Amino acid sequence: MPPQRVFALPRQQSLLLPAVLNPFVLEQKITKAEKIKCALLGLVLLPLRSVWLILVCLVTWPLATLVTFRMPLKGAVEPMKGWRRFVCRTVIAALGRMYFFGLGFRWVVKGKQADSGEAPILAVAPHSSFFDAIVCIIAGLPCTISRSETLSTPIFGRFLRCLQPVLVSRKDPDSRKNTIKEIESRSTSGGVWPQVLIFPEGTCTNRSCLISFKQGAFIPGVPVQPVILRYPNKLDNVTWTWQGPSSGTLLLLTLCQLYTTVEIEFLPTQIPTEAEKKSPYLFAQKVRGVMAEALGVPVTDHTFEDCRLMISAGELTLPMEAGLVEFTKISRKLDLKWDNIQKELESFAAIANSCKGGRIKIEEFANYLKIPVTPVLQELFNLFDRDGDGTIDFREYVIGVTVLCRPANTEEVIQMAFQLFDTDDDQSISREEFAHMLRSALGVCDLNVTKLFKDIDADGSGHITYSEFRTFALTHPQYAKLFTTYLELQRYQALKGEDQDFLSSYACARSDDSQEESTSDKKDD
Repeated sequence: MPPQRVFALPRQQSLLLPAVLNPFVLEQKITKAEKIKCALLGLVLLPLRSVWLILVCLVTWPLATLVTFRMPLKGAVEPMKGWRRFVCRTVIAALGRMYFFGLGFRWVVKGKQADSGEAPILAVAPHSSFFDAIVCIIAGLPCTISRSETLSTPIFGRFLRCLQPVLVSRKDPDSRKNTIKEIESRSTSGGVWPQVLIFPEGTCTNRSCLISFKQGAFIPGVPVQPVILRYPNKLDNVTWTWQGPSSGTLLLLTLCQLYTTVEIEFLPTQIPTEAEKKSPYLFAQKVRGVMAEALGVPVTDHTFEDCRLMISAGELTLPMEAGLVEFTKISRKLDLKWDNIQKELESFAAIANSCKGGRIKIEEFANYLKIPVTPVLQELFNLFDRDGDGTIDFREYVIGVTVLCRPANTEEVIQMAFQLFDTDDDQSISREEFAHMLRSALGVCDLNVTKLFKDIDADGSGHITYSEFRTFALTHPQYAKLFTTYLELQRYQALKGEDQDFLSSYACARSDDSQEESTSDKKDD
C-alpha cells in the first residue's frame, strides 16, 4: 500500500460553529403544578379578559376606521396631521395600552426614548413574539414595516393602518428597493414623519442570541436608537419560534397567567461614523453588538434564510435543525447564494437520510461514493469533519464541498485525472484502467469498482469517454479529491525518489498547485 499523505488544512476561526446552534426552537416543558395553576386561574381570568378585550376592540375599531377613512396606503402617502394625528397618537395609543393590560401584561420602561429629530429610527431586538407589538404602543405608535397582506386582516388590519406602515409585498419584485427608498424618505424628513420602528432580525428567535440584522434600518445612515426587550417571567408564555408552541397555545397560556412582565429598555442613540454611513453592514454590526452586550447574549450569523433551509430540511425528511448553517456568514465567506445552498442540502439529504439523524458517518460516506472505507477515504472524511466528532453535518458538508472539492474540480485537474486513468492513451477509460487507478490511489488491491464505473459510463458502452468523466466529476464534487489523490501520491513517491519518470514529475508540479489551494482554504478571513 502506498504511503499516505497527511493533509495539513488549517481551520478558519470565522467558520467555526456558532455560539448558539439553533435560535429558532423552543422546547417548552410545563410542569404538572404549572398546568394546574393555569387551569385554576384560567377559570376566572379567561372569561373576564375575553370580555375586556372584545370591548376594547369594539371601541378601537370604529375610531381606527374614522382615522384612516380615505387615507391612501400606496402612492403619494403623507403623514397624518391635525385631528387624525391627535386621535391616533393619544386615544388609540391609550386603547392599545388597555388592550395589552387586558392580556395581562405589566410593562417596565427603562431609559429615555429619543425624539424623531434625534433618532429617526428605532431598532428593536430580540424579536421573539407577536406580543412584541407592545413596543409600538409604548413608543407612541411609530411607523412600522409590514407585509401588505396583513392590512387585509379583519379588525387588526384596520388598527395597523393607523401606524401608516411601510408596506412590503412578496409579489412585487421591486418591493425591497421601494421599501428601502421609503424608509430613507421618512427617516430623513426632519421630523415630518414619526419615527420608523424596525425589528432588524426579520424573524422570531428564542432570545438566546441576536441573529444577523437586516440592513434596511441602517442604509439611510441616520442615527438609530436601539431598543431591547426582555420577558423576565418564570413560565415562558410568549416565545413564538419556528419549532415550538403554536400562537393559539401561547395566547391561551398568556390569558391564564396572573400577569406577564415585559421590560422595554431604550439604549443610547447610536450615531453612524462616516465609514458606517458608507457601509450599512458595519453600522448594523455595531448596533447589534451594543444591544447584545446590554442583553448579555452572544451574536450569531443566522438569518431568515436559515429558517427557509430548516423547512426544506424537514421536507427532505431530515431533522429541521439540520438546515441551519449561519446563512449570512456561509454565503458571504464562500460566495454562495440561497439556491446554491438549497441544492447542496438536496445532495446532503441523499447521503444522510439513511443515517436517520441528519449527520453522515464514514460508512454512509463510503457507501454513497461506492468505495470501501480506506485510510485515504478517512483522510477525505476528516477534512469534511471540521469539529472532529466523527460525523459530517450539513454545515460541514457545504463548507467541505465548496472549499475542498469545487476548487479542485477545475477543467485542468479533470483533464489531468482523465489522462492518468487513460493509461493506454486511447481517449477512453476501460474498466481495467479505472480499477487499477483507484486501487493504486486508495491502496486497496481487491477493490470492486463495478457500480461506480457504471454510474460514470452513462451510455453503457463499457468505456468512459472524457465527456462522461467530466460530467460526472462536475455533478459529483465529492469525488474531486479522490480523483486528484493519485497525483498527490505520485508527488510523495517522487519526493522519496522511488519513482522519477516523466509522469511523476509532471504530477508533482500539478499537485504543488493543488496543495496550495487545499491548504489555503481558498478563502481569506
